[in-house]
Amino acid sequence: MGLKRNVGLATALRYRGQGPMLTFVLHRIGGIGIAVLITTHMLASYLGGRGGQFVNGIYENWAFQIIVFFCVLFHAINGLRITILDLFPKLLIHEREAIWMEWAIFIPIYVVAVIVIVQTGLAG
Repeated sequence: MGLKRNVGLATALRYRGQGPMLTFVLHRIGGIGIAVLITTHMLASYLGGRGGQFVNGIYENWAFQIIVFFCVLFHAINGLRITILDLFPKLLIHEREAIWMEWAIFIPIYVVAVIVIVQTGLAG
């Protein structure tokens, strides 16, 4: 039997779940971004010729690569945090600290990667 919750869209959008909710939403967005990347790769292979070159041009664009790298890196690090907390349930009392640690690992890696991607993209 499913839960019945009478929560309207406006109420749901005002929800302030802070860190755990943000990581939940970004994890889902990351999964969608990974699915988009895989779909473009498959589409490029399927189309071939000029259509394939057009799709390759999209996912070889540095702006697209920045977005995809965000999705992949965040999804991987957040998935690792979730896995650790699932394997060691006693650590759940430190969930917020784990989220801060996740951001402390994610942000420097992502910033360096964005700098490299932009420099490479603008160079040629």
